[in-house]
Amino acid sequence: MSGWGLYFVFLIPPMIIGFVVQHWLKKTVAAQMQVGIGNGLTGAEVARQILDRNGLQGVPVEPSPGGPLSDHYDPRKKSVHLSEPVYAGRSVASTAIAAHEVGHAIQHEKAYAPFRLRSAMWPAVAFASQAWLFILMIGLFAQIAGVMTFAIILFAVVVLFQLVTLPVEFDASRRAMAQVSDLGLVSSGESQGARQVLTAAAMTYVAAALAALSQLAYWLLILNRR
Repeated sequence: MSGWGLYFVFLIPPMIIGFVVQHWLKKTVAAQMQVGIGNGLTGAEVARQILDRNGLQGVPVEPSPGGPLSDHYDPRKKSVHLSEPVYAGRSVASTAIAAHEVGHAIQHEKAYAPFRLRSAMWPAVAFASQAWLFILMIGLFAQIAGVMTFAIILFAVVVLFQLVTLPVEFDASRRAMAQVSDLGLVSSGESQGARQVLTAAAMTYVAAALAALSQLAYWLLILNRR
């Protein structure tokens, strides 16, 4: 099979899957943003309540300036950041997303092993994700197999990070559902909508990992042919 044939086989299908999953996530979140939450709490208030119930009074909940779906937990500052629709929203989606980000704070507090591994990997991944493609292009144009190999090793570190991220995200969602259920923050009907949001969000990480693995396989095959 030609190089272009390999490209379409290994890279295009995961790309399409990624677009489909992203569309599913945006559609699911948008739908559940329209469903009001019975407890009347904003996402920020939900996050604060879960944090306090878990002894994390020192973890602040702050607005995220990044726009929709920019919600995250910052392990360096030990702070939860929520996008404006989640921070101020009183919906099933805002409750689910806020609880998920608090799930990461709980992981941090409890020294959850995959979370610690992902955090430890981040400095190397930050470099590798920026450098690998540039180094690979140098190796390709100069026809230096050793440089190409080094670039692919760097990319393999990025792929490993994507794989380690999976249990971290799934566990955060599991913790989120347990917290909102145990604290009575969602009804049985709302619980289903919250789970739909968290499932769609988790699948974006699965799609990203699949795409990364396919890309790694592609470049390994290209390297093997040289």
